Amino acid sequence: MDENKQPSEKPKEGMSFKELEDFGKKYTNEIFAALAVLIATISSLFDFFIGAGLSILFAGIGAIVAVIFPEQIDKALGKFYGMIKKQEKATQIIIGIVKVVVALFVPFVLFALMGLIAGSSRHLHVYKGPTES
Repeated sequence: MDENKQPSEKPKEGMSFKELEDFGKKYTNEIFAALAVLIATISSLFDFFIGAGLSILFAGIGAIVAVIFPEQIDKALGKFYGMIKKQEKATQIIIGIVKVVVALFVPFVLFALMGLIAGSSRHLHVYKGPTES
């Protein structure tokens, strides 16, 4: 809470346009990623262009590849997302739009990337994570 507010003041409801705009600027990549996953899921689920079977297959293949080659996949994903993060905002928005279009027309590509991330994350958290019980 803000220290300058009086305890008797009612908290405002909702977000202002400025707060929403700041949130969008700060989390551009995450917003486009979530939108792409949502669109890819709907596109696969309702068989708009390619069915869910191929998306599940590619997600599984991505996870298997990442479990077999964890260091190489971690390094490649780090370079890929690091490159995106270093771009200026306009370029990040264009990359996000491309990701959404890919999610609509060929969702299995996005699911393969999600499989790579899942397999890489599994290796990171299971084998390199804290050993506290």
